[in-house]
Amino acid sequence: MKVLSQHIKSGVFKPVYLIYGPEDYLRKQYRDKMKAAIIGQDGMNYSYFEGKNISVKELIDIGETLPFFSERRLIVVENSGFFTSSQEELAAYLKEMPETTCFIFVERDVDKRNRLYKTVTSLGYGANMAPPDGRMMMQWIRGILRAEGRIMSEHTMRHLLERIDTDMENVRRELEKLIVYTDGQSEIYPEDIDAVCTVHAESQVFDMVKAVADKQQAKALELYYDLIALKEAPMRILYWLTRQFNQLYQMKELLSKGYPDHVVAERMGIRDFIVRKNKALCNNFSLEELRRAVGCCVEGEEAVKTGKLNDRMVVELLIMQFSSGLK
Repeated sequence: MKVLSQHIKSGVFKPVYLIYGPEDYLRKQYRDKMKAAIIGQDGMNYSYFEGKNISVKELIDIGETLPFFSERRLIVVENSGFFTSSQEELAAYLKEMPETTCFIFVERDVDKRNRLYKTVTSLGYGANMAPPDGRMMMQWIRGILRAEGRIMSEHTMRHLLERIDTDMENVRRELEKLIVYTDGQSEIYPEDIDAVCTVHAESQVFDMVKAVADKQQAKALELYYDLIALKEAPMRILYWLTRQFNQLYQMKELLSKGYPDHVVAERMGIRDFIVRKNKALCNNFSLEELRRAVGCCVEGEEAVKTGKLNDRMVVELLIMQFSSGLK
């Protein structure tokens, strides 16, 4: 991202860019920033393609067309799947295309062994739009709130990020709701978040696992029934339950080796505040208990798939089993 910002500031651009990674908000933001810097409002020399059925021949034909009263012709290609499939023709063309043509590819998933990926990153630049860590996310939130005359303490920000889906686009939507809701007050508090923000289902699964750890079977089952009432499929809840126990297992194993929180987060591919949130919960289980919990979840999924038990009953039985002890 820093490199893209430098190119935008200098006005000196590579012939081809790849903007990729899991963070939708950042991909779209930098796509639009690069477009504005390279071509501005010039629609005559701009072409946009989206989807899996893009014609490579058409891309090449447009790439060969000289710009009309402009220095550059910009072609943006989004969600094409080109970087997870064989695109020999396009990779070869990029090496020979006119200096006046610039390509920007925008993709969520890429295979770094892919020839097109190697060609693009050798001729131009590939920017991975990974989710920001907890510190960067909080800085971003502060900036949005500051522009609207609001403040939020670090404690409240952690409460927000623990309760909602932390995709940046979703965080921005939730902040917009909070800004409207708190009209007339300068500071946003946890109770404001609880009043208007959409609680992410996975956060409720965390609360369910915490109730299991505290041997609060009735509370754990109540949280499960709440998810069912919200039309969450039992198999989806089982997936989250399995994922939660597996995450706790990996985390406890890394923490037991003495790794600090930020290293654990990096190795697991999660944000550091998630590690801090889960550490206390890890202490309620042994490694063997967590391993057994993951195994039971897998067995439960198999029981549903083979028709031995229905999906809703499987999750109920697992919650009752886990809250009675995993030894």
